Amino acid sequence: MDMLSRQLMKEDDGMTKDKGHRTIQLAPSMMCADISLIPETLAAFDEGGAEWLHIDVMDGAFVPNMQIGVDYAHQLRTLSGIPLDIHLMVYEPGDKVAWFDPQPGEYVSVHYESTPHPQRVLADIRERGARAMIALNPATPIASIEYLLDDIDAVLIMTVNPGYAGQKLIPSTIGKIAALRSYLNERGHDNIEIEVDGNVSVPNAHKMIAAGADILVLGTSAIFKKDAALEGALQDFRKAISLK
Repeated sequence: MDMLSRQLMKEDDGMTKDKGHRTIQLAPSMMCADISLIPETLAAFDEGGAEWLHIDVMDGAFVPNMQIGVDYAHQLRTLSGIPLDIHLMVYEPGDKVAWFDPQPGEYVSVHYESTPHPQRVLADIRERGARAMIALNPATPIASIEYLLDDIDAVLIMTVNPGYAGQKLIPSTIGKIAALRSYLNERGHDNIEIEVDGNVSVPNAHKMIAAGADILVLGTSAIFKKDAALEGALQDFRKAISLK
């Protein structure tokens, strides 16, 4: 199934906000995938109805790690019709957005902390037909996005400090999700989605959803568990968090 077909189905099935109804979207993190099993992994996510493929791009400077290069992201598009959710954990993301050739309907997130000109970068993402997302590290206050609300389609709340998989949840970030949802609703921006990334286990997912999260990034705490089969993992996770 190609990306456009997925987007149309998503709209028909009410996967986006409609009169206050929220359906939670799942975004498996490809940095956690076994590189030797990529075709099988993508087939499992397609079968499980993954809404997004979360792509962690790290430069070794903004965060102390390096992950997922340009060619790998492009190749994923040729192997799967699941749209990409590109998370740029890099300094000066405005210089790098074009490298990934964002496609219509895909998400691209840039960190508020990574550039002095976030609006310029967000505008470029939207001009390419993609959806613009601003990412906030755990200690970055919600008020940072006050003058960006008209420039974004979503906010990514990091519930761990970015850079590595397998970290423990920072407890205060659950309250931050709830505060962000209230902040957006009070300002007439309830259409802006909230994505959460970091230690999204089933128990934590329940708390995140209750706080107002729309998109869950799934890593080693959720579906990429050691020695566990990926086949059926996405469906099992949906059932465990009581999703239809």
